[in-house]
Amino acid sequence: MQLATAQPARHPDPTTKATALAYLIFDRPDLERAARFLDEFGLRTVSRTDDALFLRGTAATPFCYVVRRARAARFVGFGLQVRDRAALDALARLPGASAVESSAWPGGGWRVRLTDPSGFRVDAVCGQTPVIEWPHRAPLPFNSVDTVVRVNGTQRPPVCAPDVIRLGHLVLELADYQATCAWYTQHFGFIPSDVQVLPDGSPAVAFMRLDLGDTPADHHTLALAQGFAAVYSHSAFEVVDADAVGMGQRMLQQGGWKHAWGIGRHILGSQVFDYWHDAEGDKHEHYCDGDLFTADRPPGIHAISREAMAQWGPAMPKSFTKPRMTLPAILALWRNLRRSPDVSLKKLKTLAKLFA
Repeated sequence: MQLATAQPARHPDPTTKATALAYLIFDRPDLERAARFLDEFGLRTVSRTDDALFLRGTAATPFCYVVRRARAARFVGFGLQVRDRAALDALARLPGASAVESSAWPGGGWRVRLTDPSGFRVDAVCGQTPVIEWPHRAPLPFNSVDTVVRVNGTQRPPVCAPDVIRLGHLVLELADYQATCAWYTQHFGFIPSDVQVLPDGSPAVAFMRLDLGDTPADHHTLALAQGFAAVYSHSAFEVVDADAVGMGQRMLQQGGWKHAWGIGRHILGSQVFDYWHDAEGDKHEHYCDGDLFTADRPPGIHAISREAMAQWGPAMPKSFTKPRMTLPAILALWRNLRRSPDVSLKKLKTLAKLFA
């Protein structure tokens, strides 16, 4: 399939190469309600003040989720880990970047604060003090027709919130799609794994992975989707196996939280997934068994549709991609139709029809 418009492509000489998705930053008016969802989702609080909440998974990272007390709820941005201080020095020379500064957040280290072309805050971080990995249950042994590994034993996973191992990926919707994709490939070395395109060949979603060379990287750490405004779509957190995904569904149902979509298996990335809304309606995903690619794998090009989102499981509901048409959203739509080269009524109508 030929592309009618430029797609995200690996940059020949990026400013640096990110090595991990470090954390997410949210503003919330009610820290207690935010904490209840995240605890029942499987994250654990490591630090709390009157104004901020820091949470982590079982992996050896100081934290992966920040909640700041604020009057209005919003997604602020995220952190990307880079290799060393030299990488921070290079990023600090970019237009609008902060100087290299010490971080007072758990784990300490150094950071540079940037703003991407869509207005999201991006922290480049390095030098955090590692923490001890917390234990989590082992994956359940799985009998198949060809291999028997469990005899005289049963499957009884604990009835509790699943242990989140780590923050896996982030998905954002954008008005300025091309400029934002190019910014991440140029300055953080992201590589497109798969690109979904509209019927005319123009790109609509880029699933982008870290460039870790011969070390396998997640199919996507950052996915960027064409929309009419810059908004958070969802974030995803890895759990140990499909039973943990299922147990997460049970516990979140019991907690009274709103289900978004699942359980199913994605096509691009292959993850077994389940999505839930937090207290403010933002989507959070449990997943396991994702694809891993080395840096030399070329990108794939695919037609976009609701059917292209999952191999099995319930069809993606219309509500999953339906925008919240608040007054700020309507104003952003009007503004971006006039100023963004990537937003047009024709493109938005096509996207709406494909996901109707």
